[in-house]
Amino acid sequence: MAMTKADIVEALYEKIGFSKKEAADLVELVFDTIKGTLAQGQKIKISGFGNFVVREKRSRVGRNPQTGESIEISARRVLTFRPSQVLRAEVNGGVEPGADGKVHDDDDGDDGEF
Repeated sequence: MAMTKADIVEALYEKIGFSKKEAADLVELVFDTIKGTLAQGQKIKISGFGNFVVREKRSRVGRNPQTGESIEISARRVLTFRPSQVLRAEVNGGVEPGADGKVHDDDDGDDGEF
């Protein structure tokens, strides 16, 4: 099940005590600010959460997998998200990063990937 914008509004309403309208307005303001910043091509860095980065991709030649025909893939902007070490650790069982800010392998024999 996915969390929706309405779920975030509900959480603000319950935990902070804002009215539902105030919570909805606040959530809309935050998302509008994020969208506007990204539309301008700027990076968003949220400490303890991650980075949103807009990258420019050049046009290139691709191939239609059904026909094998070469086609040009147009230039475009793509949005990427890179989670912080803190978020990665939380998603992977609450392991805290070390003093250097990195999550270290616990020597359990796995490959250490998140």
